[in-house]
Amino acid sequence: MTGMKKMRIRHKPWARPELEASSFFEKEPDLLKNHWSSRYKKQQPLYIELGCGKGGFVSKAAFCDPEHNYLAVDIKYEMLGLAKRNVEKIYKEGGREPDNVVLAAHNIERIDMMLGQDDVADRIYINFCNPWPRPKHKKRRLTHTRQLMKYRAFLKDAGEIHFKTDDDELFRESLGYFEECGFSIRYITYDLHNSGYEHNIVTEHEKMFSDEGIKIKFLIAVKTDLPTEDDKVVEES
Repeated sequence: MTGMKKMRIRHKPWARPELEASSFFEKEPDLLKNHWSSRYKKQQPLYIELGCGKGGFVSKAAFCDPEHNYLAVDIKYEMLGLAKRNVEKIYKEGGREPDNVVLAAHNIERIDMMLGQDDVADRIYINFCNPWPRPKHKKRRLTHTRQLMKYRAFLKDAGEIHFKTDDDELFRESLGYFEECGFSIRYITYDLHNSGYEHNIVTEHEKMFSDEGIKIKFLIAVKTDLPTEDDKVVEES
């Protein structure tokens, strides 16, 4: 079994002041619940990355996709400070202002405090989240049923969750979580880099794991109706 170690990052005293001075950092995300569309210059579909880390993914994705708004959430100001600088670098090199991306600091376990049913997201990205391998900690996984039910509130019908990980156990158990919460698997691969999938953006962790010979697991889950009692298979004795 593989698994990402919990990332440790040194305190960066500059991070919070830089973020709070940034036009694309939201200082009070809970106040925007059900009103996130008003935070962007253009009214267009919303994509959300949960656990954006240093912003290697969202900086590239948002810049290359100006027809969608992006919201990137992480709990650590130190990570978000680096994400801010990555966004600024890529947009500056491309000659554009970062008007379709917003960063926010929040505990994703309480994501329902900042996002509601009127914040309709078309897509959620979860890239290399902490696998929380110990049984007593598994409920903290970003793909756990407890979390997926919260995402359903703001993910549109037929909306997608794109999930990548290096961790075999997390990936396997997440398949069960998605099924329990009314998601169907549209696409799945246990070896992303040899799958032929054309829309992948390689993250920092992804490159590190791939260089070590670890295969990257990836799926696209689609929100469908919640299963009912009638949908459950009853085994005859």
